[in-house]
Amino acid sequence: MNISAMILAAGLGTRLAPLTNDKPKALVEVGKKTLLEQAINKVIGANIHQIVINIHHFGNQIVDFVNQHSFDADILISDETPLLKDTAGGFKQAENFFLHSDHILLYNVDILSSIDLMMMQQTHIEQDNLATIAVRDRQTERYFIFDQKNMQLCGWKNNKTGEVRMNCPTENPVDYAFSGIHFVKKNMLNYIQNDQKLSFTPLYLELCKQEKIVGYLHQNDAWNDVGKLSEIY
Repeated sequence: MNISAMILAAGLGTRLAPLTNDKPKALVEVGKKTLLEQAINKVIGANIHQIVINIHHFGNQIVDFVNQHSFDADILISDETPLLKDTAGGFKQAENFFLHSDHILLYNVDILSSIDLMMMQQTHIEQDNLATIAVRDRQTERYFIFDQKNMQLCGWKNNKTGEVRMNCPTENPVDYAFSGIHFVKKNMLNYIQNDQKLSFTPLYLELCKQEKIVGYLHQNDAWNDVGKLSEIY
């Protein structure tokens, strides 16, 4: 079975300004190592050795960084410099890199976590999910809503605006926050149109009506989103 990974590193990093005024978010250092290096090593630690990185903001610096370092992985670049495609759209743009993949790990570059990716991968494959989404019980504005019995995705809500979207009603709803880490089958790409700017959230909400989009609770792991200055200093 061929498992690949995509590190999502094309964001503008506006929440990390002024650190990102002259560099991409992926090259901001936390604990004397760039976020990109830590993400790459996390993926390799899960025995995944084909990694795609998408780039946009100061993307040439990421290319130079990869070329100047030696990693135990085949690292490929998906260039979104002309137009940022958002998460699902960026995944679709990199489709040709996954021709021989069975499953793909999608990992946000600004996430630091002790999550056991190999265990999550095993659960994803054993349950035969189209997508397995890492989630936690934590304070945030936006939540995925799951059926508490089987952790099937049912909806989404924004506590700040009051918006709620329930695509698959359940009598046992439970809210969890997305951890920026997910495994998907390669055929997830079939549900995304070419040249489409699209986030995974609306895609998952639509697909949960007919596919297994399942939450993976990793409450006991260390986890931090360092995509904003307050989490670094």
